[in-house]
Amino acid sequence: MYIPLANIHLLATVSWLSLAGAIPLDVNNETSIKQAASTIAYGLMSYYTGNQSSSPVAEGTFPAPYYWWEAGAVWGAMIDYWHYTNDSTYNDVVAQALLSQISPTKDFMPPAEAGQEGNDDQFFWAAAAMSAAERNFPSPSTPSPWLSLAAAAFTSQTQRWNTATCRGGLKWQIFPSNTGYDYKNTAANGGFFQLAARLFRYTGSATYQAWATTAWDWMAGVGLVDAASCAVYDGTQDAANCSQVNELAFSYTHGMLLAGCAALANASAPPASALWAARAAGLLASSARFLAPFPNLTAPRLVLYEPACEPAAACDADQLSFKALLARWLAAAAQLLPDLTDAVAAVLQRSAQAAARACAGGEAGVTCGQKWYVGGFDGSVGVGQQLGALEVVQGLLVGKGSPPAVAPGVVVRVVAAGETAPVPTGGAAPTAGAGTGTGGGGAGGGAALGGAGRVGVGGWIVGLGVLGAVVLG
Repeated sequence: MYIPLANIHLLATVSWLSLAGAIPLDVNNETSIKQAASTIAYGLMSYYTGNQSSSPVAEGTFPAPYYWWEAGAVWGAMIDYWHYTNDSTYNDVVAQALLSQISPTKDFMPPAEAGQEGNDDQFFWAAAAMSAAERNFPSPSTPSPWLSLAAAAFTSQTQRWNTATCRGGLKWQIFPSNTGYDYKNTAANGGFFQLAARLFRYTGSATYQAWATTAWDWMAGVGLVDAASCAVYDGTQDAANCSQVNELAFSYTHGMLLAGCAALANASAPPASALWAARAAGLLASSARFLAPFPNLTAPRLVLYEPACEPAAACDADQLSFKALLARWLAAAAQLLPDLTDAVAAVLQRSAQAAARACAGGEAGVTCGQKWYVGGFDGSVGVGQQLGALEVVQGLLVGKGSPPAVAPGVVVRVVAAGETAPVPTGGAAPTAGAGTGTGGGGAGGGAALGGAGRVGVGGWIVGLGVLGAVVLG
């Protein structure tokens, strides 16, 4: 049974709801959530000057220190904001911003950004266009360009799938002159995977399904996804043939893969649907590493944080926005896989209330800070901080909104509790219909992350019950 996130308090009461916040928020009240999201969205959009004639900043982008990719992430958030709240205040600005960066090739490859654009950067703009298609976001032209823009960006990335080293994978950077060209990372390949999954779900095209499974198998094969723990790591050097993995872990790439697996579970026929659902469950379980484990703080424990940099206040402008994306994709995964709802809702509720308490800066006392677990405002402000608070608050509304749209005639499904994922045997990968592709990944990673187990409340594989006990107990 699908249980809207806004109603999960019946199962998991947030005992500290009565604590006052800088931005008032009752996580069980739709009106309160929308009001809080509106306040935070206004603060986020106050950083945008690209639509002002006097601004030296290019249309669609944010001023330094914010890179081009983060603007794409913001527009994706604002599309969801409209969808969740029905507030169209920013729609014209968002549409204008997205269309300003489509480039002459109409695939989000603007020449002005060649010095900084990587495959992961392109993904965030394509993902915003994909969200616009899935949300039926208003377009200034007919027919709507959103799906074609996302598909064109994806096609451009398929042409850069690099088999010269590591048996495949996307390089982090697109252009050889950019630092990081010899690095194949999860941000680039995970974005490619998620976009393929969402395009498959929307269109029903087996071509996108095949690319999604190829990308997953490649990441599992080189060790970017750990078969035992379901941890997601940063990347690997293709100059060394991807023989060693950089085990730095960030929240956004974790969420990126989780949302992709949920989309594939929702769109695939059995037995692939159960395989992808099992992988999503494993990733959700291992996302517990991004819940602040700090005792004796004013705010409750177990709210989202960025362990690689946040405790030491060492996050750069990019990293300050990462947990925003995890929050976004946790909500997205729960909507497509309702069996994940209980655990996701508890995380989002606690984190949203803590984030609202952290929005106590600025002259109006509603500017958002970064560390949600300290019980108040920590003095750190910026686009990433506002984006994080917006994503986690508006994510509470996901159960109230319609699911992402699909093209006419495309059938999606809910993975039933108790469906069993197939077990690869003999070291051989299952057929493509079982949810794996022909990419460079080995069957071992797929088997461990999507092997035998049941999908359902109280019976998730790879330890999801542990996460449930942590956040619901």
